[in-house]
Amino acid sequence: MNRIERLFGLTTLLQAKKYVPADELAAQFGISVRTVYRDIKALGEQGIPVSFEPNKGYFLVQGYFLPPVAFTPAEANALVLLEALAATLTDASIQAHVGTALSKVKAVLREPDRTRLQQFTSSIQLHLPEYFRGPADYLATLQTALAERRAVELDYCDKAGQSSQRYVEPIGLAFYNFAWHLIGWCQLRQAYRDFKVARIRRLTATSRLFSQAEHQLLTQYIAELHLPPAG
Repeated sequence: MNRIERLFGLTTLLQAKKYVPADELAAQFGISVRTVYRDIKALGEQGIPVSFEPNKGYFLVQGYFLPPVAFTPAEANALVLLEALAATLTDASIQAHVGTALSKVKAVLREPDRTRLQQFTSSIQLHLPEYFRGPADYLATLQTALAERRAVELDYCDKAGQSSQRYVEPIGLAFYNFAWHLIGWCQLRQAYRDFKVARIRRLTATSRLFSQAEHQLLTQYIAELHLPPAG
């Protein structure tokens, strides 16, 4: 996240909450409290009226609003549910972006709608089986590789405990059997392979584009797995 993105994120977070302490801002954006002070000063220099109240934190002076984005209450509620799913079923590389996105939603809601949204948030909980093990922080990198059609290199440990290095052209991410799976063309095996993300020990994005113009569709690969229907 560059500074411009961070300053925008600070503004939306301040608009979403009545007061925000400096240490909370620092934790949210992964910066020092000293950097928070500099960013708050920069916002003021840009005409954004940020003030401070002792023992409470920073706040936007009443009357300042970012250009509104239209969300119905139902749409906002759906995003809260998505946040709960993301917090449980993804990793830190995705969760941080979901959190900042939801802050932007809260920032443009009216106060009664914002209060109702916060109440709804506390009413959503997800509980997974104890054997579910979340993946390492690779999902965002894999998403980028998919979007840009770039290969990845990975160290993989299979279910037998055997390690190998793979060069993979991803065709998709699939979540089944309570685990994320990377599906892609494996250069070593010269075939499409299914890699459980939790078994990836190291992942590196490369600058190399896919060697094939067209790959098998993810939907076709998943259909060939003959997974049992839900329910």
